[in-house]
Amino acid sequence: MAMASRKSLWLAAFALAFSASAGAGYAGEPDRAQADKPQLEKPLGVVELFTSQGCNSCPPADALFAELVAKEDIVALAYHVDYWDYLGWQDTLSRKENTERQYDYMRAFGSRSVYTPQAVINGRVHVNGASRGEVDGALARMAKSGEGMRVAIKVSRTSDRVMIDAGDAGSGPSDAHVVIVYFDPPQTVKIGEGENNGRKMTYWNAVTGIQTAGMWHGKAQRYELPMSEIAKKGGCAVLLQSVGKDGMPGPILGAAFIHKP
Repeated sequence: MAMASRKSLWLAAFALAFSASAGAGYAGEPDRAQADKPQLEKPLGVVELFTSQGCNSCPPADALFAELVAKEDIVALAYHVDYWDYLGWQDTLSRKENTERQYDYMRAFGSRSVYTPQAVINGRVHVNGASRGEVDGALARMAKSGEGMRVAIKVSRTSDRVMIDAGDAGSGPSDAHVVIVYFDPPQTVKIGEGENNGRKMTYWNAVTGIQTAGMWHGKAQRYELPMSEIAKKGGCAVLLQSVGKDGMPGPILGAAFIHKP
């Protein structure tokens, strides 16, 4: 769905919810030794889906996205945008900041419009978020060409804080922002108006907030966050994302989920 210039058996459902939740950082308390040990996170890639409950082209993308969430080697984040609300249904998960992030990507890519469903892969390219072939293909190509997650991110925790260790740069961009992305637990929404009227959809990893926690300059560095801030959120991920001189988002160099206690 374009715009100029802006999931049936109960057991099957439960199985999907459990596997997706474990992959996305909703799993229960881990073994204490594992909890205190830094975990190396170097996933295949990052998929950022721009979607809307009011877009009739989005349900297939939302279904594909639920499968991506269940994969342990992908950091998948869904940004619900607000510019389709005028069609008769206000997206219950949309945020103005999500729309702004999509427009920033539009400018970074030199595009003239935004659209849904749009999947941004590793902050480098955008594809149809409903196309399994395009999403999987982009992830695979980038992993082979050195445009995947090349900076290791280790996440460890204590009782009162989370430590994020970003590795060395190697080659390529050596300046990046440490971006913390908060998201909701899975939510099922019954859509009552608009183009998807009557549909009942389960949405995963819907972004609720984004903040920059610090700068990374190509050398190994540690960042700390208070556990209290992480614990009160539905879920959390960290992106190591380069930023252009104009402030527009650039390639994502590393990523990891921050698992809750």
